[in-house]
Amino acid sequence: MSAHTPPVAWTSAIFFALSNLAALTLVPWWGLTQGFSGAAWLFFGLFLVLSGLGITVGYHRLWAHRSFKARGPLRVILALCGALALQNSIYNWSARHRVHHGYVDDVERDPHSIKRGFWHAHMGWMLRNWPASRADYSRAKDLTKDPVVMWQHRHYWTLVWGLNLGLPLLLGLVFGDVIGMLLLAGVLRLVLSHHFTFFINSLAHWWGWRPYSDENTAVDNGLVALLTWGEGYHNFHHAFQGDYRNGVRWWQYDPSKWLINLLAWTGLVHDRRWTPRFKILRARLHTEFRRLLNADAAGPMHDTWRATVEREYQHFRDTVNQWQQVQADNMRAGREALNDRWLRTELRTRFKELEYRLKMQRRRLRALSACHRTPSASA
Repeated sequence: MSAHTPPVAWTSAIFFALSNLAALTLVPWWGLTQGFSGAAWLFFGLFLVLSGLGITVGYHRLWAHRSFKARGPLRVILALCGALALQNSIYNWSARHRVHHGYVDDVERDPHSIKRGFWHAHMGWMLRNWPASRADYSRAKDLTKDPVVMWQHRHYWTLVWGLNLGLPLLLGLVFGDVIGMLLLAGVLRLVLSHHFTFFINSLAHWWGWRPYSDENTAVDNGLVALLTWGEGYHNFHHAFQGDYRNGVRWWQYDPSKWLINLLAWTGLVHDRRWTPRFKILRARLHTEFRRLLNADAAGPMHDTWRATVEREYQHFRDTVNQWQQVQADNMRAGREALNDRWLRTELRTRFKELEYRLKMQRRRLRALSACHRTPSASA
C-alpha cells in the first residue's frame, strides 16, 4: 500500500461488499426459486421512495442547506426516513455535505472529489479512512440546536436496526413472507437507495451539461434526476445551493420540489427559499459569455462578430448594474413599498423589464453562438 493511501475502513468495506453481493446473488436466486409476494414488492417500492425522499427532502434540502422550514411532525418523519436510508445521522451527513460545497473538486478537502476518479466519488471515499472523509462538525453548529437532529443522532443505530431489520421482519411475519420481505424491502431496496444517492456524487459531477456555472464539475442531467428524486440538476444546485428546488424549470423532473410544494400547501412547510429569476438568467448569460470569450481565445473571430459580442456583453453589464440599482431602491423603500401600491407596482415592473431584457439577450447569444460555429463566421 502506498504511503499516501489511507488504510481500509473495514466496517464500511465489509458492509458494502456483503450487501451488494446479497443483492446480486441472493435476491435473484430467491426470486427464481421461491418468488416474492405482492406485499414484499409493495413495501420494497414504498421503502425505496421513503428512504430516497428522506435524504433529498430531509437531509439535503431541509437540514444541510436550510432551504425551507418544516413543522415538528414532518421533521420527525423525515428523520426516520433518513435513518431508513442508512447514510449516517443528519448531523454527520450535513457536516460532510457542507464541506463538499465549501471545497468542491479539491482533491485534498472535498470528501468525494470527482477529480480522484469516478469510483472514488461514487463510493471509494467511504472504503478508506481518507482525512477529507471525516465529518467537520464545526460546519454544523446550527444543527446542535435542533432537538430532532440531536435525538436522531443519539439514537441513530437503534433507529437503523429497527427500521432496516426489525420493520421488514415484522412485515414479513404479518404477510407470511419473511425471507422475501427481508431481501426485497431490506437488502435490495437499501442497495439501490445507496447507489441512487451515490450517483449524485459521481454521475452528477461527470456526465451532463453546465448551463449555470463552468467553475466546478457539477452538471445537470435529466436521466440522473430520474434516479435521484430530482437531484440530477446538480449544476443549478451548486450555483444556487440555498434554493429549495433543483429542477427549476416547470418541466424538469424534481419530485422532491413537488413534495415540498405540496407540504407547503398543507402548512407543514414554510419559508421556502428560492433564487430570483433575474439571478438565474444572469448566471446562464455569464456562463455563455465566458464560453464565447474562450472560443475567441481558441481561434480568430470575424471582426464584426467580435464587436457584436463585446457590445452584447456591455449591454449585459448595464442590465446587471440597473438591476442592482433597483434592488437598492427596493431596500431603501422598505415598509413604504409594502404600503404604497403604486411604488410596489413600479418596483415590480422594473424588475420584470430587466428580466425580459436578459431573456431577449439570451436569444441573441444563441444566434451568435450558432454563427460562430458556421464556416462563414470565421472565414
